[in-house]
Amino acid sequence: MADPNNNDFLDDIANAEAEEMAVEAEEIDDISIHVEKVVAERDEYKDRFMRALADAENARKRADKDRREAQMYGGTRIARDLLPVYDNLNRALAAASEAEGEGSNALIEGVQLTLKELMNVFERHGVKRVTPEVGDRFDPKEHEAMFEAPVPGTRAGDIIQVSAEGFMLYDRLLRPAQVGVSSTPA
Repeated sequence: MADPNNNDFLDDIANAEAEEMAVEAEEIDDISIHVEKVVAERDEYKDRFMRALADAENARKRADKDRREAQMYGGTRIARDLLPVYDNLNRALAAASEAEGEGSNALIEGVQLTLKELMNVFERHGVKRVTPEVGDRFDPKEHEAMFEAPVPGTRAGDIIQVSAEGFMLYDRLLRPAQVGVSSTPA
């Protein structure tokens, strides 16, 4: 049996304990490395999740905005197609007023009622008239200059004639008002 007072025996025990501690330290290092990898992977998945959540929220907001815009402006094409009908009804009223005869009163009244109904439909769907007056300032956002002429007593940029009314669909221009504009008077 080994002598417990023998230095070789104590050295063997110390070496065995040192080896055991080295193995434990190595295992702890391996576990620490593994934990760091798991934490990094968790952080990456959390980042991906947060980005996916933000993307989903942005997509929801974009779809909601697109839906609202489609609801508001989806009738743009049909509204533009109806503008010549409005113009023709106004021309019919003007022509009937000039040719006023005995039998034309019923026709004029029918055209006026049709025009009024068309304007009611426009109003229900957010279509509003842009009706500049002679003397107003030209606004390129709402008006289209059809011609320019020097007119005494006016300033450059004043509207001198209205050829056709314009129309807006909520805040979007469907058709600009067609106007004549004063140039700098000669």
